[in-house]
Amino acid sequence: MRPAVPSLRARRCVLELRPRGPRAAFLAAALAAGALLALAAPARAQSPDAIRIGEINSYSALPAFTEPYRKGWELARDEVNAAGGVLGRRLEVVSKDDAGKPADALRAANELVSADHVALLAGTFFSHVGLAVSEFAKRNDVFFLAAEPLTDAIVWEKGNAVTFRLRPSNSMQAAMLAEAAAKLPAKRWASIAPNYEYGQSAVAAFKAHLARLRPDVEWVGEQWPPQGKIDAGPVVEAIAAAKPDAILNVTFGPDLAKLVREGTSRGLFKDRAVVSFLTGEPEYLDPLKDEAPVGWIVTGYPWYALATPAHDAFLKAYQAKYGDYPRLGSVVGYVTLKAAAAIIAKAGSTDTGKLIAAAEGMQLDTPFGPITFRKGDHQSTLGAFVGTTAVKDGKGVMVDFTYRPGESVLPPEDAAAKLRPAP
Repeated sequence: MRPAVPSLRARRCVLELRPRGPRAAFLAAALAAGALLALAAPARAQSPDAIRIGEINSYSALPAFTEPYRKGWELARDEVNAAGGVLGRRLEVVSKDDAGKPADALRAANELVSADHVALLAGTFFSHVGLAVSEFAKRNDVFFLAAEPLTDAIVWEKGNAVTFRLRPSNSMQAAMLAEAAAKLPAKRWASIAPNYEYGQSAVAAFKAHLARLRPDVEWVGEQWPPQGKIDAGPVVEAIAAAKPDAILNVTFGPDLAKLVREGTSRGLFKDRAVVSFLTGEPEYLDPLKDEAPVGWIVTGYPWYALATPAHDAFLKAYQAKYGDYPRLGSVVGYVTLKAAAAIIAKAGSTDTGKLIAAAEGMQLDTPFGPITFRKGDHQSTLGAFVGTTAVKDGKGVMVDFTYRPGESVLPPEDAAAKLRPAP
């Protein structure tokens, strides 16, 4: 039986469900999911010549990350096919842009499943978008490999059997950063974070980890600018008025650039420690050039200073294909497609139940070293680099960095399994 395709009326309903706030975003996504769940049928006919992966990401909303991400998965796809494909068939990727909107992601997911007959779904960037697609995948019994969304909820409190996540979560990166932050003399802290699921959960996770290490810390200020629309002047003024010893930053992309420039010009960061999620990633640090902050404690990707066989091989292949250096998004896209291919190969099938069984406990080699997709919570053990920012030759870099494997900051699998909903 051919899967149903949404009617024009149903499509219009989905398109009109636009998030109007950080909490409304997920509610809108859930309502949109309800409009679509009945439209996708579980039967998904596969081409005899190719295995299709359905890929969704926020290409138009955040190209600084997603365009390198696309290049990463294209490189991986070409490598897989050059080696003979998967199960004797060519690997194809059908890619769609969600524009950073849950409703658009749900429409894309439904089209990929019902019209393009993909074997599994992969991708997404924003946390609220990833959660919406995860719920869609659960209701439609479709395997979903979440590439980038960092919210803990996607594998813990809202985790489900069909969803696996690649990147280190908010809690994992918060634990890494909190260990460094706890060594600072700072007692009075303030936070700046985008006002949606990612920013909220990142701040909460960092506060929880730091409180365990430094119970003497107090939080004296917080700012929640809308994602992508920061008015940096008032934010900087409000944080300065709180007189913190240190600042936690969770903004990224253009918002980060505006915050850094405004904060620097007003002296906000002078003699204050700053701990910052993601700021060491080239897609966010490089645009700042010689305006990059100095001495911030960050997570990131110092591709220019890594010297391991696995990373060297990836770097050479990426530069040979694109004549450019990789960003962190490049690594995420590359590993996402490699993981999808490996899961299908191990399963020997595109059946969802067999894909789940294959993914649980599966090990995979990556440019950062071997990782495992844990059975207990479906989180991968991919880690992150933690270091400090500096300016060298007129551009921002990471120095004094270390690689923290994911397993070093994850709770034991049995404990993590208890954070998930009952089956």
